[in-house]
Amino acid sequence: MTSATSACVVAEVVRSVPLSPGMVRLTLHSESLRDYPSTRVGDEYVRVHFPPEGGELVLPEVDGDGDWHYPDGYYPHIQPYTLRRFDPEAAEADIDFVLHGHGRAGSWAARATPGDRLLFGPPRSLYEAPGAAARQVFVTDATGLPALGRLLEQLDPAVHAVAVVEIADSSHRIELTSPARLDVRWVAGRGNGVGPSAITEILRGLDLAPGTYVWVAGESGELRHARRYLRHERKLPAAWYQVIGYWRHRQEEWLEKYEAVDAGTMAELNSIWERTEDEELRRDLYEAGLERLGL
Repeated sequence: MTSATSACVVAEVVRSVPLSPGMVRLTLHSESLRDYPSTRVGDEYVRVHFPPEGGELVLPEVDGDGDWHYPDGYYPHIQPYTLRRFDPEAAEADIDFVLHGHGRAGSWAARATPGDRLLFGPPRSLYEAPGAAARQVFVTDATGLPALGRLLEQLDPAVHAVAVVEIADSSHRIELTSPARLDVRWVAGRGNGVGPSAITEILRGLDLAPGTYVWVAGESGELRHARRYLRHERKLPAAWYQVIGYWRHRQEEWLEKYEAVDAGTMAELNSIWERTEDEELRRDLYEAGLERLGL
């Protein structure tokens, strides 16, 4: 593999630490992390390329433009994950994995031992609370816990933060700390594939007075309702909320339906992103299109 971009990181597992029955933390080391272009934002995430089942990590060639090229016919399993901790001096990063008992990534993480390797590229982040947001509300399921934990740790002490987290079982609680004034509530037995999500219901019960920034993460189908509530019922300005789908329930079934959509319909759906510069309006139109298709 060439070294055309420093953001192409081949990292080796150096530690595996269970955080709860539902989550494990892998500490990864790579010398290329010393000059990695981290966003330094709490919810920064990377697209992780996993090794094939039962095999070694396959490395792509990186061309002069920084594009990655795998051998013909090879398609790596790729999933986005939050960098829970980034330490350039130690050349380390932590990634926390939810353990569902199924799924390629979680199953790999549950078995990972020192020396196992992952590949990821440059980071991206979405959290951007307005400077005037003295009160911030965070609502998520277990998949958002890594980002939540790092976001809370980076808050200004003057902020009042409220965090509500859906978990599969009460034993899945982990410690959350912040220099801000922090109120944490755990909702056990909801969402996370074990029961209907309560995220939209939770939002309806929270004080979202003007001046409150709202960050929501979790299952994409549930978050479609959550975003609709914040944007259309509460009419929050776009800068005052962020809704991020981290996973999709019954993803294989959803993908099968998505891939069965004919090319013309898909082209029309994707053209929505070019119709207006208003990102939130584009999301409205795109999600309405998905719903019409039963997606």
